[in-house]
Amino acid sequence: MSVSEEKKDSTALKEEGNSLFKAGDMHGAVCCYTKALKLSDSKAESAVLYRNRSACYLKQEEYSKAEADASKALDTDPGDVKARFRRAQAFQKLCRLDQAFLDAQRCAQLEPKNKAFQDLLRQLGAQIQQKSVQLNSTDARVQQMFSLLLDASAKDSDRQKAAQNLVVLSREDAGAEQIFRNDGVKLIQKLLQSKQEDVVLSALRTLVGLCTGHQSRTMAIVNELGMEQLCAVMGSVASAVSLAACHLLQVMFEALTEGMKKEIRGKDEAILPEPSKELRSMLRHLLEIMPASKVSGLGRDSAINLLVKQVPRKSLKNPDNSLTLWVIDQGLKKILEVAGTVPELSEGPPLTDNSHMSCSVLLSKLYDDLKCDTERETFNKLCEEYVQQHFSRHGITGKLRAIQTVSVLLQGPSDVGNRTLEMSGMMDAVISLCASEDVTHQQVAVETLIHAAGKAKRASFITANGVALLKDLYKKSENDRIRVRALVGLCKLGSAGGTDFSMKQFAEGSTLKLAKQCRKWLCNESLPPTSRRWSVEGLAYLTFDADVKEDLVEDKNALVAMFELAKSEDKTVLFAVGSTLVNCTNSYDVEKPDPQMVELAKYAKQHVPEEHPKDAPSYVEKRLMKLLEAGVVSALVCMVKQESPALTDACRDCIARVFLALVERQEDRGTVVAQGGGKALIPLASDNTDGGKIKAAQALAKITITSNPEIAFPGERIYEMVRPLVSLLSLECTLLQNFEALMALTNLAGISERLRQKIIKEKAVPKIEGYMFEEHDLVRASATECMCNLVLSTEVQELYLATGNDRLKLLVLYSGEEDERLRKAAAGTLAMLTAEQPELCTRIPGTTTHWLEIIQSLLLCEISDLRHRGVVIVQNMMQAEKSLAETLMESEALEILSVLAKGGEGTPEPVSKIAQNCLDKAVDHFTFAGNPF
Repeated sequence: MSVSEEKKDSTALKEEGNSLFKAGDMHGAVCCYTKALKLSDSKAESAVLYRNRSACYLKQEEYSKAEADASKALDTDPGDVKARFRRAQAFQKLCRLDQAFLDAQRCAQLEPKNKAFQDLLRQLGAQIQQKSVQLNSTDARVQQMFSLLLDASAKDSDRQKAAQNLVVLSREDAGAEQIFRNDGVKLIQKLLQSKQEDVVLSALRTLVGLCTGHQSRTMAIVNELGMEQLCAVMGSVASAVSLAACHLLQVMFEALTEGMKKEIRGKDEAILPEPSKELRSMLRHLLEIMPASKVSGLGRDSAINLLVKQVPRKSLKNPDNSLTLWVIDQGLKKILEVAGTVPELSEGPPLTDNSHMSCSVLLSKLYDDLKCDTERETFNKLCEEYVQQHFSRHGITGKLRAIQTVSVLLQGPSDVGNRTLEMSGMMDAVISLCASEDVTHQQVAVETLIHAAGKAKRASFITANGVALLKDLYKKSENDRIRVRALVGLCKLGSAGGTDFSMKQFAEGSTLKLAKQCRKWLCNESLPPTSRRWSVEGLAYLTFDADVKEDLVEDKNALVAMFELAKSEDKTVLFAVGSTLVNCTNSYDVEKPDPQMVELAKYAKQHVPEEHPKDAPSYVEKRLMKLLEAGVVSALVCMVKQESPALTDACRDCIARVFLALVERQEDRGTVVAQGGGKALIPLASDNTDGGKIKAAQALAKITITSNPEIAFPGERIYEMVRPLVSLLSLECTLLQNFEALMALTNLAGISERLRQKIIKEKAVPKIEGYMFEEHDLVRASATECMCNLVLSTEVQELYLATGNDRLKLLVLYSGEEDERLRKAAAGTLAMLTAEQPELCTRIPGTTTHWLEIIQSLLLCEISDLRHRGVVIVQNMMQAEKSLAETLMESEALEILSVLAKGGEGTPEPVSKIAQNCLDKAVDHFTFAGNPF
């Protein structure tokens, strides 16, 4: 390619980018300018391209990029006033007010009469003055707090109040900076050593304020306090302190990792070294906590939770899993130490009821993050070596640790668990220990047997060999801890047919008896929570049977007991509760077989799945009502709030499915919202399985369609709704989900300009336009209704003003369609557009030769809403241009307007008034010789 051709290409791309910018397509414009920059060999042209791209980034609210591009343009041409103005705007948004003021001042010097420059200069002057007053005031308050906290003679109540005030200050930018600059970290270090829990909590919360979103401060605090001290605080036996320390470390991780993703780090925009050293140090300390005997069980659970959140890749599209490989290399055996600990034995670190479940989640996350067979084989070998090391030890303790490790692996990375279970002598040892007289030995073995029963490789073996053993334990054991676990094993094996009514493992009535015993233990408060949790596990399997579902929802005491467990400290029950509720509400995925294939299968004498009569919609609806009466919503809300690895994606998926089932009936949606269901659905729509996100978003759509969104989702929460709803505008979703999303977005778009801007920012407009061409009448009409509300925004109006598209033509044609709903939406959009942008009136005749017939049909329509829209469009066209008024008055429209202006029966007053206005406008435009028009 020659230099001249390259030059031509970059110029063409620049012009294309300019057109896209005017049309409101910022993403497209950025792409064009970026391509042009790669081709351009002229410094002057590159400077213009950088300046234009900076304008796009400002619109996209990517202020760091906008500032960088404007600076590049100014490097070539310091006198480019447009580039300097854009950089000033970017600096303002980045809170770099002094730099913004200097740029705005220079712009005003270059063009003193430019109103935009003068306005920005005034704004910045006021902001700088306000910040100065705030800093002076904050500095005095910080000094006062420090003096009081350091005064040993001060009252404890005064010192506690000062510590709490410090927390409030740290949440403000100015306050956080003053605390940090006044050696606040050293003072906080002393507060962390206080014996007063309230003071320690205040110190931790102050550190959260200092670290949130600020990488440079976070790095300094990590280095000054040291991870040893922070981990020691997290290992505290005081649960509130331990959880607060865990939250602080989570905030620190986020500040460091988010900072690594940005070109410029920290709000102070200082150029900083990579924080990977601090990150590795923090992770190393968390791994060292695992086997530490001095760390509390809660502190260990918090460390596991942090590793679950921070180590595995957030997206498998990211090819770098080096952090996972590093953790496996440095800490897998330490994690397995926790997995293999049997709490009833003296050997091993302290655990909570949640530790083993959290450990299985962490192991599963690490294994799933591996990219190839070689990495997975290494993981398997490390686990096998650890299990073999303990299994081959003399004495029962080593074998128990090995079996307990296998049990945890079976709950986590089950492929690894299966391999360790198949090791020589392992299964025989499990069966042997089930018959032990020692309750602890029995408990470990039975739990392993139960977890193994759920894995395909072992299910048939255990069905053949384990059922008799489990029945024997259930009937003969005198200890309810063993009996309830044996019962769950039987439940698990008895549910092998799933929802298929014709495939039952046990005799008629056996599952009902098992379920009855599960409910009895569930309601027995004298049993330990772990045993009651196992009874819910049993119900999770047995509720595949519709008879069991019916009995459970009729037993309100059992439902209330299950919901209370879901709200308790025992997080391991979450998935069992979620699974039980999914079964009761029939919210699992069921593929309806093709009727013809069913007939063929019957003819060939093959098995055909059968649905239980009590799984019919009428039964499901009654079950949903019973669950709502028993308080299912408050239980689900509590489950979503749990900060625990036990709240896995699979668990969130269950909760989302249940919520969707609960809002199916319009009359139940108010109850769900009133009890906090709407708030709980928002995080479920962003942090979930792909299917779970869709289910949660659809539930949000259903609520938004029939409720006032401003009441259902008050404050800032309403803006969080937009992204999940837009995600439903996808080909992967069903037409019903598309339709409900469009309806919900229509409601939101009609509320405020800020919400419309949020919808536009989420790139919803092109998707909505796509659905305006959908064959399904309801989807097409709902997309057009949504566009009707969105055209109130200038950006959308500009899309219709842009030339070279058929947007306006589509609206005109739809205004003449037979579908009443579509016609109303299209005519309404046309009425608003022609009022806001008179230029569009002049383009209507060019859209179709039938434009006049379509408008006249609106005026003649028996539906008053359509007549109203018709007269508004005519009024706008007559006001826009005299030639249009002439064309309309020379047609039958004059006669129709005359009739409508007279009013009378069947013509609403607003329609007759606008029709009269049209006639009056015609009089203003024309005077015929001898005859006033």
